[in-house]
Amino acid sequence: MKKQWYRLDNAALIFPAIIRKNWNNVFRVSATLKEPVDPDVLDRAIEELKPRFPTCFVRLRTGFFWYYLETIAKAPKAQQDYAYPLTHMTRRELKTCCVRFLYYENRIAVEVFHSVTDGTGGLILLQNLTARYLALKYGTQIPAEGNIVDVTEAPKAEETRDCFLSCGAKRAISRAEDTAYRLSGTPETDMFRHIITGILPADKLIEKAHEQGVTVTAYLAAVLAEAVAEKQKAEGRTGRKARPVKITIPVNLRRTFGMKTMRNFTLAVNIGFDPRLGEYTHEEICALMGHLLAAETIPQRMAGRVAKNVDLQNVLLLRLIPLPIKRICMRTVYTLSGENKGCLNISNMGVVTVPEPMAPMVERFEFIIGVQYTYPNNCSVVTYGGKTYISMIRGIRETELERLFFARLVELGIPVEIESN
Repeated sequence: MKKQWYRLDNAALIFPAIIRKNWNNVFRVSATLKEPVDPDVLDRAIEELKPRFPTCFVRLRTGFFWYYLETIAKAPKAQQDYAYPLTHMTRRELKTCCVRFLYYENRIAVEVFHSVTDGTGGLILLQNLTARYLALKYGTQIPAEGNIVDVTEAPKAEETRDCFLSCGAKRAISRAEDTAYRLSGTPETDMFRHIITGILPADKLIEKAHEQGVTVTAYLAAVLAEAVAEKQKAEGRTGRKARPVKITIPVNLRRTFGMKTMRNFTLAVNIGFDPRLGEYTHEEICALMGHLLAAETIPQRMAGRVAKNVDLQNVLLLRLIPLPIKRICMRTVYTLSGENKGCLNISNMGVVTVPEPMAPMVERFEFIIGVQYTYPNNCSVVTYGGKTYISMIRGIRETELERLFFARLVELGIPVEIESN
């Protein structure tokens, strides 16, 4: 098959430029089955998936002006899961393939460099890999519905395009905002990533969110903001010393603009409150987060945010700057402003569904985003089979944030079962 190449989409441009020797932006999605995974069958499933999802089977290449993605000739083999989730993906590995396929006992996992796609794209890839594996292993007939596609079909043009380029408003929205409180702790010297997963009954979580008149995402962001504010207060940062508490929420623009793509199509918003203005009750924080999230994510404002990013990408002078200089500029801008407007992410994948023949064979799905370069905690959420899985990842030793967050959920009447790696 002839090699193809793809320009990085608008959201993906920054990620290769900010790679460090001990960090890059990678996330993980996984499916736990009812029976152990057969690696030989999994390899066959990966091979059969490759022609249908060409933008996922790529390596990172360096051009004169920009990085780009190039399709790989041969599908990678599945590796046995090792060490801990989201081990560092080196530049050498990215030059070979930007996606890892992993298995361990009953679990199939996919780890993705963020320049390839976002969480939704990664989940679609995983769901189709799992469906193809089950079809090959057990002869199960799985219909092409929901996120499951017919692997014998050719890729659709809309799946491979950069949707950012067609969704910008005529006027860009300024990205200026206050710097937020920064979480900190004792870094793990070996880059180990601690993961604590809270398992909640989805119906109870929805009930509590609806009691406050907000979405599940806004509700969890509110409780997480309470935990962050409590941690800041415990450090003695009160009064004028306090900083705004803001949670970063990635927004899936496929829903906003009604488009389908396997590339990145997500933008983040920061919502929260300023403790310097006074004390807030739980109800006030929920109402504030709900209103802010609803207001910031209407199509018009998201289109304005898209325009801001696309306008920068289209500046002629920036386009003509050679990549080594461009990389220094992007890294500097990212260091100064890329991560200091929020305390941490909460990325909610929502409710995952699969075709009926698959459901009895799949125990659970999980979604884990990595830590950012300059702040050590992150949070990701997915719901499947009536349970919500909240994965708290950290690159530091201290567990205070997780303790405050999950304890607060229990205090609010939501039972939480805890797992840890």
